[in-house]
Amino acid sequence: MRFEELLERFAGGSLSHAEAAAALGVSERTLRRWRQRYEDDGTDGLVDRRVGRPSPKRAPEDELERMRALYQQHYQGFTIKHFHEKLAQRHGYQLGYTTTRLYLQKTGMVPPAPRRGAHRRKRPRRPLRGMLVHQDGAKHAWLVGQPARDLIITLDDATSEIYAAFLVDEEGTMRSFCGLLEVIERHGLFMELYTARGSHDFHTPEAGGKVSKTQLTQVGRALKQLGNSLPSGRQSRTRGAT
Repeated sequence: MRFEELLERFAGGSLSHAEAAAALGVSERTLRRWRQRYEDDGTDGLVDRRVGRPSPKRAPEDELERMRALYQQHYQGFTIKHFHEKLAQRHGYQLGYTTTRLYLQKTGMVPPAPRRGAHRRKRPRRPLRGMLVHQDGAKHAWLVGQPARDLIITLDDATSEIYAAFLVDEEGTMRSFCGLLEVIERHGLFMELYTARGSHDFHTPEAGGKVSKTQLTQVGRALKQLGNSLPSGRQSRTRGAT
């Protein structure tokens, strides 16, 4: 129904103000504003006045470009969340995380995250310390002026407490053992271990396939001696607890 017809019916008393607003899908306040603009300027007054104007809330282009340049020059490989934290801490950056993420993805600096399958969705943390321990490595130039090295971190799932952390030239079997030994000596045995599917942790006969339950790595055999089983996922179990 055309706006003019609604106004005629409203003026003739066949429609109430609330009914006319409902027919247009707007609030009564908006309808009153539109009526006034129509009376002042005719149909030209009904044109959305925001068309062709940049939003006052739009992020400044120069700040977006500064952010993109910082990512390209110093922070490639960081997750967007970690990058956003460093921007705020070190560079006086004030734009929001979502604005940052969308701009980096729009300019092709960061690919959009793939949609999570059921096995990748966020799960609740374990309720008690020692029930699940994570171990993983990340290569980065962590120290200024030094080459990239692997940071091996072992932490608790329930509390995010870091049990062991050290830099090495390359992660591998002995580095995994060092992290696990430090945890066990200081805190006792944990109930479960969650690791990436690195070749030093699991043997995977086919790329992208399931890990082998029978062909154990040195890490797998050591965990088995502690009473572990190695399911097809990325976790191993022990009988002890911290």
